[in-house]
Amino acid sequence: MHFLIIINDTPYGTERCYNALRLATALLKRSEENQVTVFLMADAVGGAQAGQKTPDGFFNIERMLKGFLTKKGRSRVLLCGTCMDARGMTEDYLMPGPERSTMDELAEVTANADQVLVF
Repeated sequence: MHFLIIINDTPYGTERCYNALRLATALLKRSEENQVTVFLMADAVGGAQAGQKTPDGFFNIERMLKGFLTKKGRSRVLLCGTCMDARGMTEDYLMPGPERSTMDELAEVTANADQVLVF
């Protein structure tokens, strides 16, 4: 199955991004045939910023995304380009792996997904 998980919330301050990434990783582990695309929108685009430092014992979204992206060909992280622009983020700010994207690509991924989940 192909899953699309859309995340809108900030990477920190709530646990929505954290829990969405936990689910994304669990879906990949559930079956070798599963594919998961994570689309970061609004304030969630900050989750793909490189160099995040969190207190010991606290979740780190950058590390979670790195772990998720180890399933090459089955995992993908896309970022809303308009949302990045609105926050002054360029691709230089990003960790390796996530890709700048568009609303048209989100529409395509949504149309091709078997299941869409929104956080």
